[in-house]
Amino acid sequence: MNEGILRVDFEGHSGARLAARLDLPNGPTRAWALFAHCFTCSKDLIAARRIAAELARAGIAVLRFDFTGLGSSDGEFASTDFTSNVGDLVSAAAYLRDRYEAPALLVGHSLGGAAVLAAAKDIPEARAVVTIGAPADTGHVLKNFGASLSAIEREGEAEVTLAGRSFRIGKGFVDDVRSTHLADAIGKMKKPLLILHSPLDAVVGIENATAIFMAAKHPKSFVSLDKADHLLTNPDDAQYAAQVIAGWVGRYVRKDTPQGTENVEHVRIMETGEGKFQNAVQAGRHRLFADEPESVGGLDTGPSPYDFLSIALGACTSMTLRIYAEFKKLDLGRVSVDVSHAKVHARDCEECSDEERGSKGKIDRFERIITIDGEVPAELADKIEEIANKCPVHRTLEAHAKVATVVRSAD
Repeated sequence: MNEGILRVDFEGHSGARLAARLDLPNGPTRAWALFAHCFTCSKDLIAARRIAAELARAGIAVLRFDFTGLGSSDGEFASTDFTSNVGDLVSAAAYLRDRYEAPALLVGHSLGGAAVLAAAKDIPEARAVVTIGAPADTGHVLKNFGASLSAIEREGEAEVTLAGRSFRIGKGFVDDVRSTHLADAIGKMKKPLLILHSPLDAVVGIENATAIFMAAKHPKSFVSLDKADHLLTNPDDAQYAAQVIAGWVGRYVRKDTPQGTENVEHVRIMETGEGKFQNAVQAGRHRLFADEPESVGGLDTGPSPYDFLSIALGACTSMTLRIYAEFKKLDLGRVSVDVSHAKVHARDCEECSDEERGSKGKIDRFERIITIDGEVPAELADKIEEIANKCPVHRTLEAHAKVATVVRSAD
């Protein structure tokens, strides 16, 4: 399944249709994940988008959805509570189980983190759990209600302003979070746990991470999101959290397909839907991003297309020289290659032939600097340049290559 981001919906715990997005990998799917957003947030928060994109890059499909009554989902938020959020998560897991594959990874942000801890026992296929800025006690969320809490207890429900938005919350929610005790659920979870938390979190203090960590059984890990705020509003903080999660969960999901088992000549590039230019690249078991710098509207999450072209030339040069050195039994020191690319006027190209310099317009010029550790005799330096010029990528760039293009509709 290689379809990028899909808009889907499924039936939640109460029968309401819940709006969701599926972030699908480029290439084979190693595992499926569920993402639970923070209290009164949505599936489209920057942290959710970045984490889903990074996991998809690593071959893990992610379902992120809006809880009942939030975002684009149906239902009345005022009638929901923490238990209903857990029910929505279990329903989301059932949707994945029925349509694709049960989730192997549960990720939750803030109160969503508490929800995945509580839901883990009801999703037996989940092999690992991640919390981000999660409270150890669900009643912690009531601290954000201020004077509205008294009104809720007195009148049964009241308007609560959170992050500049008003929500109607009933007494059922208050009673539910007060009666929920996570410590037992955490201790009995028996699943690997990764806890991400900022020491500067002003909404859910760092002591909550300590409490969750102490309640959990091994294997458990803690990573400090230094300088981040609770919502990870800085894209760099969100990206760091995403990369940590993707690296950590690799121990608990299927390994990717290694090179050599499939046609390694086939490389697949697909838009992720994150940012203007970000593309997921898949070659064998190797997955990475292609992007553009922020200065031209990209996210700078990976090399640019011309960077990749320079990488190909530099890597091929280094490998070709190593093959030559081993064949000739030369004691050649470690090779490094610096490659730069520019478009220059043909007449300014010193390496070009008279015919090439006589042409009009600009040409692509790659400058390659080869550095060898240790002493390099003059006669060997000339030979190194000669062998470097035999690098297959070098020859391809200097030849008149053809690109055959086929346009087709996705199945």
